[in-house]
Order: sequence, then C-alpha cells, then structure tokens
Amino acid sequence: MNEFSDDDETPTAMDDCIDWCARCHDICLQTVNYCLGMGGEHASQDHIRLLLDCAQICRTSADFMLRESSVHGATCAACAAVCDRCAEDCERFEGDEIMQACAETCRGCAEACREMARLAKAA
Repeated sequence: MNEFSDDDETPTAMDDCIDWCARCHDICLQTVNYCLGMGGEHASQDHIRLLLDCAQICRTSADFMLRESSVHGATCAACAAVCDRCAEDCERFEGDEIMQACAETCRGCAEACREMARLAKAA
C-alpha cells in the first residue's frame, strides 16, 4: 500500500512526518552551532551528542519513508524516542528562545513519528 498522496494538495500522514523529520534535522544541526558558540552547559558533550543523534535519526527516518521501506515504522518509533529525549534536554535551558524552539520542533517530530509508527504497525 502506498501511503503517499496521489495529488500534491492532499498531504498524507507520511508526508507530514517527512516534513517534521526534515525540520527537526535542520533545527538540531543549527542548534549545535548555537550551543557550541554559547559554550558552557550548552556545549556539553552529552547535549551536543544528543542533538546530533536527533538530527541523524530524523534524516534516517525521512529517508526510510521516502523510499517506502517496509521497516519505516521501526525507524519512526526510534526517532520519536530520540526526539523526546532531545526535547527534554533542550527544555532545561529555560528562557533561551533558541533552545525552546528546538524543543518544540523535536516534540512535534516525536508526535508525527509516533503516529507514523502506529500506522505502520496497524497496516
């Protein structure tokens, strides 16, 4: 079953998830640069590693969906878990708008990936 829309005006859950994954990938990489510039706790190894992990799993999940892999549900489930962890880590920087924007995008991606994993399991 093809989960992609047949017309460009009606996005599917998969289209939505791919879009969230792309946005999350991009903002996590941009946030790495920001954090390295900020230094201190922003630039801790664990935080930077998590941002990079999140960016990578988002790219991987989008790639699996774009090629309609039969195991995209598994990558989406992993992506949701990593995005949740990344969001939690970014949220601890209260009052930092850039970190909060990253957290918000990670949360949106996690929700879209959870839904995609659910749909893949049900299929």
